[in-house]
Amino acid sequence: MRNAEHVTFGGSGLDRAAELRGDIPALAKIMQAAETRTVLMWKGKPLVTGDADSRILVRLPLDHPILKEARSAPILLGREDGAARFAHDISDWVPDTDVSAVGAFIDTSVQSHPSLPEDHGFAELRSIMTHLSPRDAELAATAKAIIGWHETHGFCARCGSESDVTQAGWQRVCQACGASHFPRTDPVVIMLITHGNKVLLGRSPGWPEGMYSCLAGFVEPGETIEAAVRREVWEEAGVRVGEVQYLSSQPWPFPASLMFGCHGIALSEEINIDPQEIEDALWVSREEVMDALAGFRAGLLPARKGAIAHFLLRNWLADTLE
Repeated sequence: MRNAEHVTFGGSGLDRAAELRGDIPALAKIMQAAETRTVLMWKGKPLVTGDADSRILVRLPLDHPILKEARSAPILLGREDGAARFAHDISDWVPDTDVSAVGAFIDTSVQSHPSLPEDHGFAELRSIMTHLSPRDAELAATAKAIIGWHETHGFCARCGSESDVTQAGWQRVCQACGASHFPRTDPVVIMLITHGNKVLLGRSPGWPEGMYSCLAGFVEPGETIEAAVRREVWEEAGVRVGEVQYLSSQPWPFPASLMFGCHGIALSEEINIDPQEIEDALWVSREEVMDALAGFRAGLLPARKGAIAHFLLRNWLADTLE
């Protein structure tokens, strides 16, 4: 696919500086450097500034007073223009505003910390991802994913003892049994399934009214990407798929997936959904998808902008899948 890395969260070319993660003297040195900055997270929401159409990921100096509220040591994200970039998490902070929307499928709320400028706020990454630069999006996604992993993997999966953070946040080690644990990423296939001039779309319970997207599912152990595409489409919609082609991938830190975008050719248009898997599925023509993306088709909302499903659909319409 010619523009495969133009997908959200991809293509910024961040230098992850993996050689520094286990170098204690080097880490100590860069943490004292004046040009070093950190990305601040709260409940998985990055600190940003700017208006609704152009968000900028805030990079704070390591001597900023708010970092005293961090719940754990910072995580090394990499280098940007030669300067180190870290991530801090202050999720223990409790705002004095309504936080009922935090964690919802659609969260447009922004939380402002009293020690930060008024134009700084913590915003849900899914709601702002298309308004960030590729570099800001990659830094925010990496910070969200790695911090989220630590929140759910504080204990050894082998013996149950509490594990310690090492490698500048990129590894956990159990002192009781010696096991090492690394950040989790779950492989997921997401499929642009076509038959002639039509594409197969489905919806899950709990989605906004009228929202439809490409079918998706987790890759199982011992399974190829192509096999997972065929199995998931059959299980969810009862549609048999023949040829499958890999197109593009997208890190999706909600919470820890790597989406493998694929194009599959359906062998028929017969649909027989499994209600335990999805709520509905339907075939939609190219013209209907174009109308939906333009906002001209009532009752059919396309996948959210920034998601790989939206990216695949747009490339299908533009005939740029190859």
